[in-house]
Parts: sequence; C-alpha cells; structure tokens
Amino acid sequence: MSAATGAAWARLRTLLPGRADLVSMGRRPRRDLLAGLTVAIVALPLALGFGISSGLGAAAGLATAVVAGAVAAVFGGSGLQVSGPTGAMTVVLVPIMHEHGASGVLTVGLLAGLMLLALALARAGRYMTLVPAPVVEGFTLGIACVIGLQQIPAALGVPAPDGEKVVVVAWKAVLGFTSAPSGWAAPAMAVAVAVLMLAGARWRPTAPFSLIAVAVATLAAELADLPVARIGQIPAGLPAPSLAFLDPTALSALIAPAVAVAALAALESLLSASVADGMSVSHRHDPDRELFGQGLANLAAPLFGGVPATGAIARTAVNVRSGAHSRLAALVHAAVLGLIVFAAAGVVAKIPLAALAGVLLATSVRMVEVGSVAAMLRSTRGDAVVLVLTALATLVLDLVQAVILGLLVAGGLALRAIARDVRLETVPLRPDLPGDHTDAEHALLAEHIVAYRLDGPLFFAAAHRFLLQLSEVADVSVVVLRMSRVTTVDASGALVLADAITRLQRRGITVYVSGIRDGHHQPLHALGAIARLDQAGHVFATTPQAIAAARDHLRHAGVLPATPVPATPPGAS
Repeated sequence: MSAATGAAWARLRTLLPGRADLVSMGRRPRRDLLAGLTVAIVALPLALGFGISSGLGAAAGLATAVVAGAVAAVFGGSGLQVSGPTGAMTVVLVPIMHEHGASGVLTVGLLAGLMLLALALARAGRYMTLVPAPVVEGFTLGIACVIGLQQIPAALGVPAPDGEKVVVVAWKAVLGFTSAPSGWAAPAMAVAVAVLMLAGARWRPTAPFSLIAVAVATLAAELADLPVARIGQIPAGLPAPSLAFLDPTALSALIAPAVAVAALAALESLLSASVADGMSVSHRHDPDRELFGQGLANLAAPLFGGVPATGAIARTAVNVRSGAHSRLAALVHAAVLGLIVFAAAGVVAKIPLAALAGVLLATSVRMVEVGSVAAMLRSTRGDAVVLVLTALATLVLDLVQAVILGLLVAGGLALRAIARDVRLETVPLRPDLPGDHTDAEHALLAEHIVAYRLDGPLFFAAAHRFLLQLSEVADVSVVVLRMSRVTTVDASGALVLADAITRLQRRGITVYVSGIRDGHHQPLHALGAIARLDQAGHVFATTPQAIAAARDHLRHAGVLPATPVPATPPGAS
C-alpha cells in the first residue's frame, strides 16, 4: 500500500462509524426507542407534505425519510440528528422539478451526495461555521416565507398555477380562488390544523399535535364527505433500487443545481447539528463526518425514488427534547416510518392535502424565532441590512444566491469595519530613549523627526486611507514608521506602503522602518516596499535603534550638533 493510499484509508476510517457508536446505542435503549417513536409521529405529516411540495409526491417524501433518515443516522456525525426531507430543500427542488422533471431531481440528489462526500474528505465541515448569524437568520426567515407561500394553492383548494416564482404562484392562486371560489372546506381545514398545531405547541411542546390535527381532519373529511383533494394512491413499500432515472446527456445542465443542493444540505445539516449540541449537555458533533453521512444519505435516497435530504432542525429538536441519547433514536424514527409505508399506505392516501398545507403553514411560522430576529434587527445597522437583504433575496432569487449575496454584503461590512480600525498615530519622541540630549536637541528632534505607529491590518480595504494620511506629513526631515502593531499585510497594503515611502523620499524626507513582524517581511520585500530601505540600512528591529539612526543622520546632515552636549548631572551647580 502506497503512502497516498494509506493516508486516504486513514482519513476514511475517521469518517466511518466506530465501536463507541455501538456502545452508546446500548446504554439507554428505552429512552431512544420512545424518542424515535415520538419523532416518527411528528415527521410523518412533514415527510408527506414536503414530498408533495417538491413535486415528486408523498411517496417520495416518505422514501426520503426512511432511507436517508436511516443512512444519516448510522454514518452521520451527530448522534442526535434526524434527517429527511425539509422545507428549505423543497424550495430549491421546485424549480429543478419544473425545468428538468423528476429524473432531474433524482440525478441532482446523486450529484449532491458525491459533492458532500468530497467536502467531507476535504475537511470542509469546519468552514460552515463561518456563516454570519444575520445571514442564517435572514435565510431562515426567507425560507419560512417561501414555505408558507407554497401552501397557498393547497390551502385554498385550487390547482397550483404555473410559474417558478413562489410569490407569483401564490398570488395567482389567490386571484383564482376569489374569482371562482371552490368552497371553504379546504381553507377552513388548513386554518384549523395550523391553529391547533400552534396552540398545542404552546400548551404541550412535546405532544405530536401535527399528527393529531391531521388525523382529526382526515376523519372529519371522511365522515362528512368533504369536497377536498386527498393525497391519493401510495405504493405499499419502497420501490426496488434503480438508476433508470439517470440521463448522461443532461448531467452538464444539472451541475449548477447540484451545487446548490449540496451547499444547502451542508449548511442546514451542520446548523441542525449545532442546535442539537446546544440543547444537550455534553454532546458534540463531528462536522466532517456529518457531511459524509449526509453525502451517503443523498446517494441512497434517489435510488428508492426519494428527494435530496438534510438534517431537519425541527425533528432534531423534538428528538433531543424527547430524551434521545444516541443515534438509535433516529434509526427507530426511520424504522417506524418504514413500517407505516408498508402497513398503512391506504390510510395515508386518504389524508386531505389541505390538512398537510395547514401543517406546513404552522411549520413555517414556528421556523421564525421572532425574538432572535427582532434582537438582530436592533443590534447594528449592518446586521439588519444583511438579515433583510438575505430574506428578500431568498424570496426573489434562490436560496444559494441569497446566501452568497448575504455573505458578500456581510463580508463587505466586516472589511469596512476592520478598515476603520486601522490607525496612523503620531508618537512623541520621549527623553527616556537611549542617549543624552539637551533641551535644544529635543526641540530639534521634535521638529525634524516624526514617529508614526501603524495599528491594525494594512490590507486593500484600508490602504488608500493610509496613503492619504501619510502623504499629509510636512515640514520634517525624518519619518520613522513603527510597524510592530501591524496585524496583516497583503499585496495592496505593501504596494501602498511602497508608494507612500517613495512620495516622502521625493520630498527629501528620510524614512526609517522599525518592528516589522517575521511573517510580514516576505510580502514587503517581494513587492519592493522596503527593499531599498533595507539596502540603505534604514530597517531596524526596534524603534530606539531607528531613532538613534535618525539622530546620526541629522548630525551628518548638520541639523543636529556633531557632538552631543553632555547633560548636567543631577545636583550639579
């Protein structure tokens, strides 16, 4: 085995389940069984609803919850995470379904799975934590609005109008209902289910009010023979694994959607895993292993007709609150849903679509932490701008473009704040520097030598302001640049520093530099910022050395006396 192969195998072994996972599953099995059953009850209507919203149907949502839920539970990096179809993923899948059909969605799932595996092997998990909080909050707020708007046609009991933009589709559905009302049974049912879920969540947060509401609505629709659309026929059991949906000629057109799906799956799964860590006492997830598990889950789900999956924040939270101790709970959740697929497909087929629309409307409301959003809007103007812009972009554009836009704006604001922290301050020459000076000499030093201290990063965002400040230096013979507090130097900063030094020298001002950090010598030398100064002996390790050299220069120039006058000893007459 070569060294490269050995390293790759060693890396892969860190991402695979170990003995510790098996041991943890046997410590508190009763708590995990109860938690898994509770999560399955909560997940059933969500899986059905998200499957229908994606365009592939309720069976696809159930297949995703069973297959992806089981695979991610075994191979994922969080012992408390529950995976399956989610509203955020549905938002991304709708335009893919509209443009490429069901085969395109399934192919995108496979490609996204491969990309997630590559991210895991590249140790990219740690970088997902760098997404700013306002971007995440704006992203979540936008998704919640999109999910809610997607349910308008089903909640009104009208066919979904054509269109890719959810705002336009929802508005067309409202206009269609108002122009030719199809009855109030569907809207009343959707509102009743949503209200029961929201009120029940306040009263008993751990109770499965979503399933209770759907069961009551289904029973009412059957007994009263209400004129509402049902889910319809669902195959009893999972289909045999198949790759028949693959179309090699369409792969190039699906790369960009697959990148969007992979990015969303990574972001949402790691965010959900972090939420689980925060809700538990000592549990901590492995981000790279979580990406690995989600990659395998998204490779497996399309083979059984499932849509791309991610870690689900709502179901994960229910899992933790229900007392889950290990990944056994998520496995039980998948097994219970699998049992429902095989044994209760006929009952599931009778569920009204309006009831599932009510479930997802309530879910979209519960996704938004009003207090957190309000606090972030009040924190700083920059945070408020990033949050609102990301939310609006999620509605108008797509999720990945919204996140990229939010990151760019947040990064720009951060650079602006950092650039404002860069300071160029005049440092007074002190009598306690090495050497004896008369009062007259101190006056000459103060008049002809100016020392400046640079604080903060010298990079492209701050370089221009630095050049303007340094160019204003006048009526001096020597400038000493103290750089011990410079934290970062990039190419732009080095070039601007070189330009500033050249401008000072053209005006007859001698420049000395002191305190350059070890890591900064290379860019400053490579771009010619201090090369000539170094050759002339004007670069020093400490400021006192630079001041001493400046005094010697002034003495040779005749500005200072050639021989220093000794200071009068204390107590002498």
